[in-house]
Amino acid sequence: MGPLKGYKIVELAGIGPGPMCAMLLADMGAEVIRIDRTVASGLGTAGASEHEVLNRSRRSLALDLKKPEGRDVIYRLIDQADALIEGFRPGVMERLGLGPDVCLKRNARLVYGRMTGWGQEGPIAHAAGHDINYIALSGALHAIGPADGAPVIPLNLIGDFGGGALYLAMGVLAGLLEARNSGQGQVVDAAMIDGAASLMTMFYARMSVDQWNDSRQSNAVDGGSHYYQVYETIDGEHITVGSIEAKFYSELLELTGIEGAELPDQLDREQWPTMRERLAEIFRLKTRDEWCRIMEGSDVCFAPVLSLAEAPKHPHNKSREVFVEIDGITQPAPAPRFSRTQSKISRPPAIPGAHTDEILAEWGFSGEEIRGLHENGAVARTQKPL
Repeated sequence: MGPLKGYKIVELAGIGPGPMCAMLLADMGAEVIRIDRTVASGLGTAGASEHEVLNRSRRSLALDLKKPEGRDVIYRLIDQADALIEGFRPGVMERLGLGPDVCLKRNARLVYGRMTGWGQEGPIAHAAGHDINYIALSGALHAIGPADGAPVIPLNLIGDFGGGALYLAMGVLAGLLEARNSGQGQVVDAAMIDGAASLMTMFYARMSVDQWNDSRQSNAVDGGSHYYQVYETIDGEHITVGSIEAKFYSELLELTGIEGAELPDQLDREQWPTMRERLAEIFRLKTRDEWCRIMEGSDVCFAPVLSLAEAPKHPHNKSREVFVEIDGITQPAPAPRFSRTQSKISRPPAIPGAHTDEILAEWGFSGEEIRGLHENGAVARTQKPL
């Protein structure tokens, strides 16, 4: 039913952004075949748990890419695929004989999606790295945190998932659209350093016209202002307000009970620390739930700070079914939503190799070929959880 129904994508198993990109495409209806490693070549090292939700909505084929027979298998899959997703360091796929030149020569329409941290070239392209490093080099990490402390790590949302998975998914989709018109595939070089920098576009633009200070907690939306802030409540919980616009700020003043008092102008930066403390004292007078009853649903731009355990239970999230429970695992539902071709979670996370034989049969391998591949160890079939 999803909007990508009919597209066939081969995913080389990895961790983090690659699997999330594949999950997004699979939830939207694409047939994504995840290529995991066999036991002999390291099965279980790349998110091999049946509880790894990032691996949902797709089947797994366990393959030894170091064997010529294993490479022959993936060649035949690539011949039939619309796209390929890989997340190795630069040069790894080339050394396996699976680089874009080889694959595009076999399948001229193939969209070849590459996910790296630093990109395919550059002085540190081959160095190891993680989300924290990519967002540090992009300027994003420096901008997040208190003025009198170190930068705060925003989980691995900006590099891995925002700048990585989402940009790779967007690039693959754009490539598929273009290939439909031109009949030609191409390489999508999605680097987390590029994506993280791209996410910072607005802030670089504002800094160029002196509307953004290059120091933490000194701007409207980085914790510097009193009207876009996290506040603690009397029970030790927290709430958020984002009253940027004047009419929303007016409602904030009304519902906190200080409307009409002699107050500085909302945008007077010198008075922000004083106003932050004034509002902090007010918010510490009530519990989080009490403030929810006062402000939730208003135009203050308000929300309580919920934990991962609390968020699925919130009435709004329950009403929209933002979270779903499958096999006892609470997880975010597919996003975005479509009015006609609805996305869905088509299957739980696959144990590596659980679908080896059925995938090979569906993609044109004979029973004799499948038996031979098992005999020489090029493929494997996992019968039970690891």
